[in-house]
Amino acid sequence: MDRAALAHFLRRRREALQPGDVGLPAGARRRAPGLRREEVASLAVMSTDYYTRLEQQRGPQPSEQMLASLARALRLTADERDYLFRMAGHNPPVSVSTAVHVAPALLRVLDRLDDTPALILSNLGETLVQNRMAEALFGDKSGYTGLARSEIYRWFTDPSERLRYPEDDRDRQSRAHVANLRVAYGPMGPQSRAGELVRALRKASAEFAELWERHEVAKRFEDHKTLIHPQLGAIEVDCQVLFTEDQSQALLVLTAPPRTEGYEKLQLLAVLGHERFPADAPPG
Repeated sequence: MDRAALAHFLRRRREALQPGDVGLPAGARRRAPGLRREEVASLAVMSTDYYTRLEQQRGPQPSEQMLASLARALRLTADERDYLFRMAGHNPPVSVSTAVHVAPALLRVLDRLDDTPALILSNLGETLVQNRMAEALFGDKSGYTGLARSEIYRWFTDPSERLRYPEDDRDRQSRAHVANLRVAYGPMGPQSRAGELVRALRKASAEFAELWERHEVAKRFEDHKTLIHPQLGAIEVDCQVLFTEDQSQALLVLTAPPRTEGYEKLQLLAVLGHERFPADAPPG
């Protein structure tokens, strides 16, 4: 671990960012350029004291998970992320592992979406980032670990995951999940995280095993769908998807036309905020 290089790099990247670059209001006049340390710490979900110690060359070695959070908070490119990992004494994540690094281009779009649900998914169905509206609609997805990080895995192993969709749409959603996983499985191969997910699901779910044998391969996201919210009931929304160039991540944005019931319910959702209800799967 090169403490001096790590500290200098973090400070430079922090100073190069403006609040608007990460979706924060400019606020009061700033005495120093860039983001404040407490703002970076909040974005990276760590304490300000911990982050401050890293910049002062006296913190402990960050974990890979902590470095991934910092890379996301500082909007690092893939090359900058790899440099961050090396300065902290870790090997950079392999190029096919999208779950540890969110594409900065998608993050910049997400930062500007605060009035409608939006989230970024990996090619394995892992929710990488949600805005506040998506958390209010789907619940907080950040607490899942292991295979359960994938909504595909949860869809076939946890019946409560299906409650967010009308019963007559669940078969389509099952096929979409499997077809999406096939797209990821092709380039990643049987010894990858995609392969591990396939092996686990073939053992755990007869439905998945049957669908997997159909060899349907497609990135499937419905343009229009109905979602079931525990408090607000059925909400009709339009789903727009923006992919990274390598198709490894997708930004999903859910909207409803003005003056429709779906639009009114999304407006009400913004007021309700975070209610305590079972976490269910985001759209796919």
